[in-house]
Amino acid sequence: MERVERVPQPSAPNGTVAALLSLLFPGLGQIYVGRHERGGWIALTALTLLGLLWWLNLWSLVPAMLPFWLWNAWEARTIALGRRPSTAKLVLSAAIIVYAVGWHVTEIDVSRLVGGIPKIRPFVSSLLRPYYFDREVTYAAFSSPVQVPCGETPPPPPKPPGPGPVVIVTPPCAAVGETITLEGRGFPPNIEGELWWENPIGDRAPLRHEGKFVTFTTDEQGTFRVQVVVPNMVPSRFQVGSQQHFVEARYVESVGPWRLTETARLVAQRMGETIAQALMATTLGALFAVPLSFFAARNLMQFHPLALLVYYVARAGLNILRAIEPLIMAIVFVVWVGLGPFAGVLALTAHSIAALGKLYSEAIESIDPGPIEAITATGANRIQVVWYAVLPQVLPPFVAFTVYRWDINVRMSTIIGFVGGGGIGFLLQQWIRLTDFRSASAALWAIALVVTVLDFFSRKVRERIV
Repeated sequence: MERVERVPQPSAPNGTVAALLSLLFPGLGQIYVGRHERGGWIALTALTLLGLLWWLNLWSLVPAMLPFWLWNAWEARTIALGRRPSTAKLVLSAAIIVYAVGWHVTEIDVSRLVGGIPKIRPFVSSLLRPYYFDREVTYAAFSSPVQVPCGETPPPPPKPPGPGPVVIVTPPCAAVGETITLEGRGFPPNIEGELWWENPIGDRAPLRHEGKFVTFTTDEQGTFRVQVVVPNMVPSRFQVGSQQHFVEARYVESVGPWRLTETARLVAQRMGETIAQALMATTLGALFAVPLSFFAARNLMQFHPLALLVYYVARAGLNILRAIEPLIMAIVFVVWVGLGPFAGVLALTAHSIAALGKLYSEAIESIDPGPIEAITATGANRIQVVWYAVLPQVLPPFVAFTVYRWDINVRMSTIIGFVGGGGIGFLLQQWIRLTDFRSASAALWAIALVVTVLDFFSRKVRERIV
């Protein structure tokens, strides 16, 4: 009788042990059950997340790793029981800590977003009133002298009011911070006006009280009576003895017809400059990118080891140039050639060469190889192959990419203007700094209109070509 020798079968891994090992450190349980590569990646992910928390000193976010830690233990037990693990849930649990770190590092605070609404209201309201049109306003102003402070020789008494508007100051002299009474006579009835103060050297400013402008309203007889506080309009080092100031009552005398503002003219001029910047940058970028793209196409450069080296150099150059943002390039060119649209054109051209070169080369690599093989079989040289087999296939996408790049450059040129690259962005930056939100809204609406029109135009061109 033949003896049958029994071979001992390896025992199945224990799910509880696998889970405990993964609780000890992520990935150990997966390694224990034989999934070495998966366990190694999980352990590396855990080390990376812990290293990120240590580097940023965000130990308060360690509890956010709990879902990843627990799911990794559950997965080790699942694998030990012979079931298929869920990679998506493991990745999602790891993403929780990544987003928690991102939320903390970027200082996202919803309360600040809501609490800052009053600060943005003036800008939002200005968006609805872009400063394209205005009416010519003529102001009438009448002033009276005020001695600040009272001197040894008091000012002469005011003259009797004549038939026209007059402002009587009582008392005629006072120190800074004291209250005086202004009485207006002979003004048009039922009008509103503002009160201004002029110092001895001619500087004027509207009078304020508790943060609000001081105004007046005349009655049916054209008179008003207002009390104001003498402002400090002269630096202390120039306050020598008594000085003569003036208080001025100003009101709108007439309002002319609507007219185009200087802001509208500047916006139109700089918007044209922006479009020209984008056009020149796109044209120059395309001219340099077309020949460069043939050297960056692998299917055209793999016929010889030296040509393949040229391909790698061209690709590396495009990637490096494309990695530098146009805003950084604009700063460099502003230092190089000075402020103005020329620096913006150079920055956009450099980035357009890189972006278009990559798009062109990828279009060349995706062409049908049949015509190339057919023309090569006839004994044609490399230039003839490119001219008759490659160009007819890539010309439509080349044109479509170029038109689309012009649209992109128009939008980029508005940002480049913020660092002195010319165009509408330069004006927009100045108006925002001066809190001239109505002028800034005029520039924003012009940008939106031009980008919309160019986007429609580029889409129509691409539809006809592609």
